[in-house]
Amino acid sequence: MSSRLAFAARTRPAPKLALFTLTGLLVLAGCGSSSKSTSSSSTETQTPAAAAPTTSSTASSSGGSTISDAANPEGLLKFTQSTLSAKAGSVSISFTNSAPLQHNLTVATASGSVLGATATFAGGTRVLALNLKPGTYKFFCTVPGHRQAGMEGTLTVQ
Repeated sequence: MSSRLAFAARTRPAPKLALFTLTGLLVLAGCGSSSKSTSSSSTETQTPAAAAPTTSSTASSSGGSTISDAANPEGLLKFTQSTLSAKAGSVSISFTNSAPLQHNLTVATASGSVLGATATFAGGTRVLALNLKPGTYKFFCTVPGHRQAGMEGTLTVQ
């Protein structure tokens, strides 16, 4: 019987080895990316709710712009600005929603093809990044009834 115990002790992994293996697996699991890859040219990031909407656009190093808009803070179904302008190339639209209702900002071509959208949310700011050519685009909220009530605008890209 003692030879069986000696054999079991030699074939059983040492507790330190098991702990090391478990730690290694946890480290590897933490290194993976949780973002999903898509072929779309739009990305969305979350920024603090304190960002204020502005009408200015600034050129980025890639020839694009950063612009801002917001949902009406009193809960009216409209954006604070119905016209926006940007330079062609990389365009980042910072959309703030401090209204009590959920909204999103969706950008589409003049023919209606959706190019990108923020998530639908209440409270905070989301940034929609697009690569746009010169032209006229529509932006709107896709929450049912909001666009029909007037929550839309025009984005001119030069």
